[in-house]
Amino acid sequence: MDMAKLTHGLNIGLERHGETIFLSLKIIGTLSHEDYTRIIPIIESAICNLKHPQVNVLIDADELTGLELRAAWDDLKIGLKHNNDFGKIAIYGHKKLQAIMVKMTSWFISGEAKYFEDKTAALNWLFD
Repeated sequence: MDMAKLTHGLNIGLERHGETIFLSLKIIGTLSHEDYTRIIPIIESAICNLKHPQVNVLIDADELTGLELRAAWDDLKIGLKHNNDFGKIAIYGHKKLQAIMVKMTSWFISGEAKYFEDKTAALNWLFD
C-alpha cells in the first residue's frame, strides 16, 4: 500500500504485562469519532478485569493532520472515565497541534503526558 496516497488510517497495537497495558496508536489523517469507536472498546476490554491497571500509550501523530470536534469530545470522555488508569502518554510528532494535544491531555489524566519529536526518546520514556 502506498502510504502517500493513504489519507486516513489508524493502526492499534496492544500488549499486556500483568497490570500494565502498552497501547500504541499510529494515526494518519484526521482523527475521527469513528476512530474512537474502535479505540475505546479495546482499552476497556484490556483493563476490565484488572484491579489496578496502568495504561501507557504511544501516539504516533507524525502524520496526523487534524482532529474532529467529536473526536476531541471522545478523548475528553475517556480521559475523565479512566483518569486513574493512564500512567504515561507519549505523543510523537512534528507539529504544534501535537504539543497542544499533550497539554490538553495532561489536564484530564492523573498520569504524565509528554510530547516528543524523537520516537526513540518517546519509547525510552514510556518504558523507563
